[in-house]
Amino acid sequence: MQMKPRPESDREKSSDAPLKALARAFAALERPQDVQAFLRDLCTPAELEAMADRWRVVPLLRKGVPYREIHDLTGVSVTTIGRVARSLEHGAGGYAAAIERIAARKTESN
Repeated sequence: MQMKPRPESDREKSSDAPLKALARAFAALERPQDVQAFLRDLCTPAELEAMADRWRVVPLLRKGVPYREIHDLTGVSVTTIGRVARSLEHGAGGYAAAIERIAARKTESN
């Protein structure tokens, strides 16, 4: 059973403003090398590795590869793989949007 969405409080709305500003900064960057430079300035090496690991398992999960096999192929923890799988299934749709955009660009360039 799905829960009813609760109205956002003023505090939650204001705390979302920095995330929206960060998202606008990403959206303003058109070239992958600019995004990479921004990420390197913004994140620690450990944060970059964690995000890259999450992104690396997305296509494998979408292909239906079992968690243990993904772990064996990538070295990414089964816990992280499970988190990514939950986000793919019940998240905000960010992974799907990125995958669709990448696929559309590949189609356009062919």
